[in-house]
Amino acid sequence: MVAVLVFTGPLRAAEPPAAGWNALVSMFDSALREDRVVGGSVALVQDGQLAARHDYGLADRVGARPVDGDTILHWGSITKTLTAITIMQLRDRGRLSLDDAVTRYLPELRRVHNPYGSMDDITIRMLLDHSAGFQAMTWPYGDGKPWQPFEPQSWEQLVAMMPYEQIAFEPGSRYAYSNPTWIYLARIVEILTGDPWESYVEKNLFRPLQMRRSFFGFSPYHLQAHRSHRYAVRKSQEGEVSVEDMGTEFDPGITIPNGGWNAPVADAVAYVAFLTGAAANARQQRMFDTVLSPSTLEQMWRPRFPAPTKVDTAWMGLSFFVIGEGPERIVGHTGSQGGYTAFIYFNPQKKRGVVAVFNTDNSVEGYRKSFFAVQDHALRVLK
Repeated sequence: MVAVLVFTGPLRAAEPPAAGWNALVSMFDSALREDRVVGGSVALVQDGQLAARHDYGLADRVGARPVDGDTILHWGSITKTLTAITIMQLRDRGRLSLDDAVTRYLPELRRVHNPYGSMDDITIRMLLDHSAGFQAMTWPYGDGKPWQPFEPQSWEQLVAMMPYEQIAFEPGSRYAYSNPTWIYLARIVEILTGDPWESYVEKNLFRPLQMRRSFFGFSPYHLQAHRSHRYAVRKSQEGEVSVEDMGTEFDPGITIPNGGWNAPVADAVAYVAFLTGAAANARQQRMFDTVLSPSTLEQMWRPRFPAPTKVDTAWMGLSFFVIGEGPERIVGHTGSQGGYTAFIYFNPQKKRGVVAVFNTDNSVEGYRKSFFAVQDHALRVLK
């Protein structure tokens, strides 16, 4: 028999949700239905607590299992913010400097061709703000042929590719999103701490923040029954559109630090509580400060480079996207991997956040139009 896990954190039912929440919920189901999304959730966080959550559809279409508060979903590239926090923890503890050359820790990167100078000129800070000039994708291909592995499985595979890669622009001059840089950052954490990156995060983020059902890679046995299936909308050569069930488990391999976080919505809520500094009591505030100080988080949210997105006035900070300027700015990240799409956005001043995650990737009809529609409404709730 599988135990049913129930989220027991506080639910703020006594107060009305933030302005715009009801409008977001009213469009959520219709937007996902139109985009053929099988299931998803959206949640409102206020002052560190779950203020409201709305679930849609199914976690398992064949088994008719609905999405609910126990459903394990995948958060994709939002994982990068976890990786950045591990680096900032080591910075604050004097183990490294953001201005250190990456090759100080990873001399293998000297094999990459840099037409703009020495690889020793690339710093940890440049990895964190996507300004180092590394390629966007981990593999040099991405056209989805059946023989192509999903992601590399070992550090040696990345090292073997390095002599055939080159830096695309002068490091530190502009923003360009890169996935492999987060593997390099995680590797630095492993070298300095002696822990596998996943173990370091478990000990230094998940445990102190009480994100008890967060994990990387394959599901632990006690959570397998709650993991959502993942789906993809496909179009045949004849133009027929269908929704493919890709199962539950998949292996991001060595790329886990750039997109491997699995968790229920409740753990994403706990993460937003930490990011907004909305502790329930003095003890929890001390724990938040131990994980990372508010001043360091603030440093991570300072705009560094314009980041072209579908949102006006978007910037890249140290791993976080920043929308707008001044005290009303909104901070967050999106994720897309293995059939899932997700976002976490929050307004630090209002201590308010919205998280959303879908178990279906529709890149065929209108290119994730439901995802962007929900994102736009969520940003209105946060302003």
